[in-house]
Amino acid sequence: MILLAVLFLCFISSYSASVKGHTTGLSLNNDRLYKLTYSTEVFLDRGKGKQQDSVGYRISSNVDVVLLWRNPDGDDDQLIQITMKDVNVENVNEQRGEKSIFKGKNPPKIIRKKNLEALQRPVLLHLIHGKVKEFYSYPNEPVAIENLKRGLASLFQMQLSSGTTNEVDISGDCKVTYQAHQDKVTKIKALDSCKIERPGFTTSNQVLGVTSKGTAVTTYKIEDSFVIAVFAEEIHAFRMNFLPTIAGNIVSKQKLELKTTEAGPRLMPGKQVAAIIKAVNSEYRALPIMGQNFQSECKGCPSLAEHWQSVRKHLQPDNLSKAEAARNFLAFIQHLRTAKREEILQILKAENKEVLPQLVDAVTSAQTSDSLDAILDFLDFKSDSSIVLQERFLYACGFASHPDEELLRALISKFKGSFGSNDIRETVMIIIGALVRKLCQNEGCKLKAVIEAKKLILGGLERTEKKEDTMMYLLALKNALLPEGIPLLLKYAEAEGPVSHLATTTLQRYDVHFITDEVKKTLNRIYHQNHKVHEKTVRTTAATIILNNNPSYMEVKNILLSIGELPKEMNKYMLAVVQDILRFETPASKMVRRVLKDMLAHNYDRFSKSGSSSAYTGYITRAPHLASTYSLDILYSGSGILRRSNLNIFQYIGKSHLHSSQVVIEAQGLEGLIAATPDEGEENLDSYAGMSAILFDVQLRPVTFFNGYSDLMSKMLSASSDPVSVVKGLILLTDHSQELQLQSGLKANMDVQGGLAIDISGAMEFSLWYRESKTRVKNRVALAIIGSMTVDSSFVKAGLEISAETETGLEFISTVQFSQYPFLVCMQMDKDGVPFRQFETKYERLSTGRGYISRRRKESLIAGSEFPLHQENSEMCNVVFAPEPESASSGWF
Repeated sequence: MILLAVLFLCFISSYSASVKGHTTGLSLNNDRLYKLTYSTEVFLDRGKGKQQDSVGYRISSNVDVVLLWRNPDGDDDQLIQITMKDVNVENVNEQRGEKSIFKGKNPPKIIRKKNLEALQRPVLLHLIHGKVKEFYSYPNEPVAIENLKRGLASLFQMQLSSGTTNEVDISGDCKVTYQAHQDKVTKIKALDSCKIERPGFTTSNQVLGVTSKGTAVTTYKIEDSFVIAVFAEEIHAFRMNFLPTIAGNIVSKQKLELKTTEAGPRLMPGKQVAAIIKAVNSEYRALPIMGQNFQSECKGCPSLAEHWQSVRKHLQPDNLSKAEAARNFLAFIQHLRTAKREEILQILKAENKEVLPQLVDAVTSAQTSDSLDAILDFLDFKSDSSIVLQERFLYACGFASHPDEELLRALISKFKGSFGSNDIRETVMIIIGALVRKLCQNEGCKLKAVIEAKKLILGGLERTEKKEDTMMYLLALKNALLPEGIPLLLKYAEAEGPVSHLATTTLQRYDVHFITDEVKKTLNRIYHQNHKVHEKTVRTTAATIILNNNPSYMEVKNILLSIGELPKEMNKYMLAVVQDILRFETPASKMVRRVLKDMLAHNYDRFSKSGSSSAYTGYITRAPHLASTYSLDILYSGSGILRRSNLNIFQYIGKSHLHSSQVVIEAQGLEGLIAATPDEGEENLDSYAGMSAILFDVQLRPVTFFNGYSDLMSKMLSASSDPVSVVKGLILLTDHSQELQLQSGLKANMDVQGGLAIDISGAMEFSLWYRESKTRVKNRVALAIIGSMTVDSSFVKAGLEISAETETGLEFISTVQFSQYPFLVCMQMDKDGVPFRQFETKYERLSTGRGYISRRRKESLIAGSEFPLHQENSEMCNVVFAPEPESASSGWF
């Protein structure tokens, strides 16, 4: 026991740091050599904490530590030398056995001889008051090897008193909190505060985004007032918000323990540390203690052209309904992000017209400077021969996961140029609006390009004289949602014609705090027609905005009192809206119930209005942490012809939401075909039918079925019932990439990508002979999501990939027979059965090529779903027409 006590006393303040002494950090004793053991290990798993299911590796060594110099004017100014010896690499998963990639290989073969020599060369650490002043190493050593030595050296930085401060170590400039106890000192590093340059990006919308969290705790064990061991644990976890099965953990541990001390070299005399370092070895250079970035060489990887040849067959038009298309789309994007402009341009120029649209989707979604330069060089906006490619490029820009100012600037420049197609010019402006909103959401509202784009949109609305341009700028504002655009929207909302309807639907997209009392005054004037007569579509939209944005008692009462005084189908529609609010328990339901206590507003006459218009909201999925809803409202004219069909799907996670899709089919001015009388305010409307869509919060350019009586007649005589495509292509849905500097010195990456192959189409059929109209909206999607984690030391790499894929479809059909009144309506909506496949791939691989890989697969089938579409009971159906597929939910009422 006496010998043990003497040993502890020799091991001065840490290695040997005294908690009670005059030092503020670790302080080594003079003329002693400290023998320690060190290990750092890392493993990847799916967050279940079972090491036998993980992949990873452990690097261990002996460590010699010597105090070379102490400032004669202060004990807390020291220069120490740290040397790693007897380095070894092994599996953390001991069950690997014969499959171990390290079996039969010694450290020089695993690490490579030059790397091992560099790793075992000593580094110098200048400490002042326990904090790193400078880190010295030899020049031109491999960055990955230097990082491992930085990770070890960073453990020597500590303080013995409680408190919060900022420290610079391998993780960067970080906020750390010390908690001093009798037998230990705990250091908690706030990893989210660390300032270090690392590439990365994420999807701004939380519904499509990824939640990641990191923790780092280092414990300095103290025994008899001396630090005898250091234990550090760092954990990084990620989870995809809308699909929590895509999740994983990176766990990194470090352990440094004292084994013994023995006589060491004497202190070097002198007052200047620079002279001491030069005397030790003039080759030493001061280097940042922060971890430095490096990229491992990819040996045997295919070129961009070779990779494209392997994936292009999966991106043929006939394969876009398969998840394999989305998976290969994601893989090719990753390769595109490392490619040069010339390589990308060469592939674009060589591809045929069938696969070229999918290639344009991928190149645009890569979102690098080289990919943007290549696609802009390839596309000629002055020509009308490549409209499909130009449109695919623009929509991919609109769906960009992390757009930058360079992209917005490029589109503004294109808009100021000439176009071969006016449709493309309109689409450019609409997508500029989408980019403005995304950049503002990422605190980019003050960027020069964003300011210029705002001026283009708002200035265009203030000065334009052409109706087409007004519609274009309104659609851009519908994407940008600029608060300063609201006064202009109110002006156009009270105008006449299509601009009025578009202005009100744009207001509908604004958050509740923008719908002020002033806004609602205008909306009330529109709904109640205080100044002028408005179309039903405009009035009902105005009422919906009021009811969805904290309506007052009198606003709700006046709307209820208006029911019974409206045109027939508008009466039924507003009644359905109110009943849907009550049934679905929206925020306005409490106020509506309060008003309904007044019998003047709530009576049989008002609530018994007949008609076929409808409004219904329901759940597609519902769970504690997320929900998905659909809503369908249909408004008919008094003669039974469809006026508006509006199908919406929303996703909710916590307080975040995403407008996943909206498909609106509108028609007007068709009463003359059946010798019917138009409703009030709609006597002079031109014959028109078209479709508008919002996809993932981005308003797309509307599609016209016909415009004008002559156009209608020609298409009725010649057109088939084939659907018109609204949007078709490949979309990068989720895009999250993080490069992490682990405090052990290893480099880690966490990436999550979600790709969607989508086809939304719609059709409207009209038969005078059968006095019947039919609208059809079809959504076909294939989804692939890939989450991956890797940890790289340059000589060994471990990885875990978790992925999921599925294909599904959602179809809505509404059929109206208007040969009698009340006319008969059948609505159907169903979701196909969904195959859901999950994959897990784990691997460990040496830089020499030897590797271990494990794959698992799980597949399940989710049954198709039927969705109610109307509040009234199906027993009220009294006519059955030609049967639809059995999987459909349908009802005549």
